[in-house]
Amino acid sequence: MKKLFTILLWLSLHCSAHPTKPNIVLVFIDDMGWGDFSCFGNEAARTPHIDRLAKEGVRFEQFYVNSPICSPSRTAISTGHYPQRWRITSYLAHRDMNKRRGMAQWLDPKAPMLARSLQQAGYATGHFGKWHMGGQRNVDDAPSITAYGFDASLTNFEGMGPKLLPLTLKPGQDPVKPGRIWADAERLGQGVRWMQRSEITRGFVDEAIPFIDRAVKSGTPFYINLWPDDVHSPFWPPVAKWGNNKRELYLSVLETMDEQLGKLFSHIRDTPLLRNNTLVLVCSDNGPELGAGVAGPFRGFKTHLYEGGVRSSLIAWGPGLVKAKNKVNCESVFSAVDLVPTLLDITGTPHANGVTYDGESVPDVLLGKSNVSRKSPIFFRRPPDRDAFYGDKDLPDLAVRDGKWKFLCEYDGSEPELFDIEKDRGETTNIASEHPKLVARFAKACIAWHKSLPPDKGPDLVGNFRRNPPKKPKKD
Repeated sequence: MKKLFTILLWLSLHCSAHPTKPNIVLVFIDDMGWGDFSCFGNEAARTPHIDRLAKEGVRFEQFYVNSPICSPSRTAISTGHYPQRWRITSYLAHRDMNKRRGMAQWLDPKAPMLARSLQQAGYATGHFGKWHMGGQRNVDDAPSITAYGFDASLTNFEGMGPKLLPLTLKPGQDPVKPGRIWADAERLGQGVRWMQRSEITRGFVDEAIPFIDRAVKSGTPFYINLWPDDVHSPFWPPVAKWGNNKRELYLSVLETMDEQLGKLFSHIRDTPLLRNNTLVLVCSDNGPELGAGVAGPFRGFKTHLYEGGVRSSLIAWGPGLVKAKNKVNCESVFSAVDLVPTLLDITGTPHANGVTYDGESVPDVLLGKSNVSRKSPIFFRRPPDRDAFYGDKDLPDLAVRDGKWKFLCEYDGSEPELFDIEKDRGETTNIASEHPKLVARFAKACIAWHKSLPPDKGPDLVGNFRRNPPKKPKKD
């Protein structure tokens, strides 16, 4: 009996030191196309560290983000809500520009943050990387990142709190005298460090790993965002990997990012307490910039509601949690808003009190056990300032993915476009004229969804942007 008691005591002391709830790492890449990982078909560059995650886990081919541009996409994946609910519908910029587009200046801290729910459930929570949900340009009175449910943060020039700011170096430039960009962001939080832009993803990783190790040592489960600036322009790869044009610079940044993220993935894989109890998710916030990344077989780029703007390559890895290996899920249609209730359920965390998520919980899908889809359609609204972009002078305002159908239209339902995504995933042939009843149903649904949410100034800006489309992409 005494021996049995000793064994039970040893087990209680040692097992209680390790979290039983799964750890979560969300890697949210910036401006990367669906086809940019080599495991998704890129033959121009190699991403071996991310490819290994896919080989040991699941990659999803019909995963969507909920906006084709940065800030609203990040809002959706953080809250489980369509970003329009929080009046963040394009990238957050200068105060006057946000107001002119009918947008909030920052994400309301009362939003149902995934991080806050996990923090309240006993998780250590950290945000390391780009934020862009408040605190940028002249908007210097936004809440700090830690006000949203994070215990620690390290960001870039688009967030309030400690940050890494970029030094730049070109071939032939004196390394003792590097350039500086976004220097004005020093006022947006104490704890500023300057480092080479080509190394900043590694800087975020080097901040995340000790945070993870402290959580493990204390027996606390953790949730972290690892959101690199990469692969957003301007492109600053290491001097030794410089390119001759925009595409080559982009590919060099992509490969460098993969290498730097590999340190984080290796740390998790090589640490038994992490390897068997950590779920790593990797995807992009929106489609690629024209001339840089590629969207594989899909039409469109960032800012577009066509597939190339909103379909994202998603990989789920976790040997102790994701039982499927080297699985390609071509069937499940779901989106970033679904990740919030899904991760809450996977971790056994209560949903935010009184909140109805736009997302649906699909834990078996994410863990590789099922190929079902979310039940409800996925709706989209374009950024209010992007009616014309990348050569398209009249982009659709609204869209919905419902089953095999993709429908796009103007705010009033006019100019309908209908595609059978199962037969025409490149959205090459508009068959709206062949299905008038479907067009009427989808137009009605899109308009009703659009009107159910807070408006922005998109309808007011339509004429101006068609008469005077942007001459070149803005930093967003």
